Amino acid sequence: MFGDDLIQRAILATPAILFALTVHEYFHAWTALRYGDSTASDMGRLTLNPLSHLDLMGTAVFFISQFTFGWAKPVPVNLLNVRGNVRVADFWISAAGPISNMGLALIFGILYRLADGFGFAETGGAMKLLFECVRINVALAFFNLIPMYPLDGSHILRNVLPVEYEESIMKFERIAPILLLLMVVTGMFGYILVPIIWPIIYLFTGY
Repeated sequence: MFGDDLIQRAILATPAILFALTVHEYFHAWTALRYGDSTASDMGRLTLNPLSHLDLMGTAVFFISQFTFGWAKPVPVNLLNVRGNVRVADFWISAAGPISNMGLALIFGILYRLADGFGFAETGGAMKLLFECVRINVALAFFNLIPMYPLDGSHILRNVLPVEYEESIMKFERIAPILLLLMVVTGMFGYILVPIIWPIIYLFTGY
């Protein structure tokens, strides 16, 4: 029974997280281009092809975390190319990914509520897939907002804090990836994020 349930979850969650990660990285690239940096676009990252964004470690974490957290290859950004205030540009380029995931969660949540209103069975495949799309997008958005390199939250924090904290942030970034992996493997992120993401999932789906 456990094996069957795990396989079913994998079948539902895999396309959901591939789509969520692809849109996430696409909007990083799209926002960078809007600010004048075409680096990601020139490297073929301004695309909705998931194969262009997959990261081996991020995919492994997706399975380790039981289809909740993961990441794709970071979109390359050259801040020397951006127009206007560099800190503002970097903030919005970094925030674009989580914002896109929350937008997707809202859309899938509306579709879920509409399907529920039309009497679709909660245990049906379509409803389960819609729910997974909401769950994964909310989880991915908040996971990426954690201020630990290489997650988006580290860039957001760097551009919110005064510049005198720059050196301290850079020192922390050297060990952040190791801490990040340890927190994922030990399940610590679950204790941190679950109390935050489930009320939002309930808000979007009613379940």
